[in-house]
Amino acid sequence: MNDMTRGSPLRILVTFSLPMLVSMIFQQMYSVVDTIVAGRFISANALAAVGASYPITTLFIAFATGASIGCSVVVSQLFGRRDYAGVKTATCTATLSILALSLVLTVIGLLAADPLLRLIETPAKIFTATSMYLKVYLLGLVFLFLYNTATALFQGLGDSQTPLYFLIFSSVLNITLDLFLVIRCGWGVLGVAWATVIAQGVASLLAIATLVRRVLKLESDGPVRRFDPGMLPVMVRIAVPSVCQQSFVSVGVFLVQGLINSFGEITIAAFAAALKVNTFACMTMNTLPTALTSFASQNIGAGKLDRVYRGLKISIIFALVIEVLANLVLLVWGGDIIGLFSTDYDRQAIVAQGMQFLRVCAPFYCLIAVKNCCDSVLRGGGAMGQFMATTFADLFLRVIIAYVLVRAVGMGYAGVCWSYPIGWVLGTALSVVFFKTGRWKLAKV
Repeated sequence: MNDMTRGSPLRILVTFSLPMLVSMIFQQMYSVVDTIVAGRFISANALAAVGASYPITTLFIAFATGASIGCSVVVSQLFGRRDYAGVKTATCTATLSILALSLVLTVIGLLAADPLLRLIETPAKIFTATSMYLKVYLLGLVFLFLYNTATALFQGLGDSQTPLYFLIFSSVLNITLDLFLVIRCGWGVLGVAWATVIAQGVASLLAIATLVRRVLKLESDGPVRRFDPGMLPVMVRIAVPSVCQQSFVSVGVFLVQGLINSFGEITIAAFAAALKVNTFACMTMNTLPTALTSFASQNIGAGKLDRVYRGLKISIIFALVIEVLANLVLLVWGGDIIGLFSTDYDRQAIVAQGMQFLRVCAPFYCLIAVKNCCDSVLRGGGAMGQFMATTFADLFLRVIIAYVLVRAVGMGYAGVCWSYPIGWVLGTALSVVFFKTGRWKLAKV
């Protein structure tokens, strides 16, 4: 565990974020490998089926991510104050609460899966495969929630290395199971889904067990409770805006997928591949900003605001450097990367439409770099209302613009592509304004 309130901010952020960078690469490999295996070893329709389920899976990932953020901020600030009894109580309370939430959402997800697929007009040709993949994925929600919670709490305590080890193990297991169940056993899309569930299940149970054991070893004087009803509302106060913020993004993806589905299976497959590449690039840029959340939380809890400003400057510089590198990679090898997702006769069409999306979005990655850094400070200070507002603005404008450009202006698929950077412009502007107001300085838990 790492005390981030002392020492060089540059050294702390870099050493803390490097394992997170590797973690994010392996994390994205999860979904990227699933998509590549579906496209290369099954069919373009299988690729489209996995892609069509993506906006629904992101709705549940949003709950897992948002809930874990609420737990992490509370634990991180308690750790910054050296209230180790509170850290133990918060960790146990968070784990039990997340477990209960995941079980409820599993039942809801299984009941709502097919109606949601019909709502976004999933083509009949891929409906059955999409439904099977989605339902198996939903059976593993409890593991998704537990893993996200363990990772967030480790990072809140200043430990970014332990989650990396579990993620590497899980990613290797997922790839092995993908190839075995799809190629050797011939399970098709079901094999891709079960590989993810099994790999994430093993990793999540190991991660939670390690977290609890390590936290309980902290020396503390105060009383420790396995579940604290008084602490839960504090977590909920931060988690709910986080869940809403993450859900806004997911709802936006969901609504945009409805437009994409109207263009047919080839466009669905191309958009799925391009979105994976885009997400990979954005997550890579978000490495240091994610580390900044824990850094800011601990230093705000300790009252060291000058260190927060220094950490923000460092994070923005690093994020912009990675943004430039991401653009160079996509410019030179973008087509080859998109081509990895399919070997069918329609590969050329998939590459062309996938690159169309990336060429429009990549030049605006610099906006995401700045927004993520400012958002991390807002989140680290518990200013969740402002944090939520920045993403809602991005989402609202993006979805509205997409429908206007596609339906009213008649731009078709290009309208969806341009809706992304337009939304980023407004979201980034608001994030910078909210950071300047400084409310995050007072928003301690």
